[in-house]
Amino acid sequence: MLSWESLYSTKVGGVAPHVSEISEALARRGHEVHVFTRRGDFGSYDEINGVHYQRVDSDPSGDILAQMDRMSDAIFDRFWHVQKLFGKFDVVHGHDWHPVTALNKIKSAYRIPYVITLHSTEWGRCGNNFSTDYIPREIAHREWLAGYESAMVITTTQRMKDELMMLYQIPPEKIEIIPNGLVIGSFRRAVDPGRVKERHGIHPLAPVVLFCGRMNYQKGPCILVEAMPSILARHWDAKFVFIGDGEMRSECERRARELGVEGSCIFLGYIPSNVKEEWMNACDMVCLPSRNEPFGIVVLEGWDAGKPVIATEAVSIIKNFEDGLLAYIQPESIAWCINRLLDDPEEMERLGRAGRERLEREFTWDEIARETEVVYKRVLDKGG
Repeated sequence: MLSWESLYSTKVGGVAPHVSEISEALARRGHEVHVFTRRGDFGSYDEINGVHYQRVDSDPSGDILAQMDRMSDAIFDRFWHVQKLFGKFDVVHGHDWHPVTALNKIKSAYRIPYVITLHSTEWGRCGNNFSTDYIPREIAHREWLAGYESAMVITTTQRMKDELMMLYQIPPEKIEIIPNGLVIGSFRRAVDPGRVKERHGIHPLAPVVLFCGRMNYQKGPCILVEAMPSILARHWDAKFVFIGDGEMRSECERRARELGVEGSCIFLGYIPSNVKEEWMNACDMVCLPSRNEPFGIVVLEGWDAGKPVIATEAVSIIKNFEDGLLAYIQPESIAWCINRLLDDPEEMERLGRAGRERLEREFTWDEIARETEVVYKRVLDKGG
């Protein structure tokens, strides 16, 4: 397993828990799993929860491309030594564009096929736009190269599969959809919602809509802000809590003042994980107004807490009206969905319960490990 981050090395974002959790689940199923990643503040080697962590030093100077090239060189060197000690690997599995240089060097030197999981694309991270700047273009090239050189591509949703086929002309039969996962119960907490609300100046009985994510164009927090007047016109006591930070936070705060709704929203910025978990259980619903969403892990977090989730059509894991509500990427549509649930507490409870049940059926790490095994077997059966 090759990744620029994990839970037990340098941790950057959502790829870190994915890499560590899938590795542990595969180890529980009897596989020997080694994670090659950056060292960060950890030692060069540990065995944690049955997974071997092979960490390399990585110079953080220069741009992200230079950093990842040095990381890939260090991983390639470490790979040779690890194979001497543990024996030859059967398959290599990389995550996102960061280790692509190492993956291709390993493929060439040792004739070991590799699988690549593309969690997102540079096009999506740039707001569904093709950037003309050098670094985004080179990152996109490395994503294309991974799609071309890999034996199989894994991505998390049908929408992401369509995006990869559109951007990089990857054949559909080469892409397998395996969703992200969550440790069941990791967000469910016994909290007093009223007390959590009161600590932040909100009436304990006021309904709260929660946004949780980066405050950037891709995640669409401004769309929720624009929807607020239409919601408050019908539900004057509704409150909106925004967790996360980013370049759009100041713009969202300014727009809330212009719309006269600043008294109904709270921008908390980055907060400790325990406070985030409190809000996930204290809120009445979770909203993902995303313009582009490769997966939407916040959906699983909301479901784990038993909350109904409203998202845009960019979030393809929700089954509309079965375990959540899907809106168009428009403030009016978001407002319609939120008003619908605020008007119908029984519907809120039903959707939250349905989401929790689906989480337990489809999104456990053991199930995801089983599906990943099928991909590995397919790669090995056809000889890479």
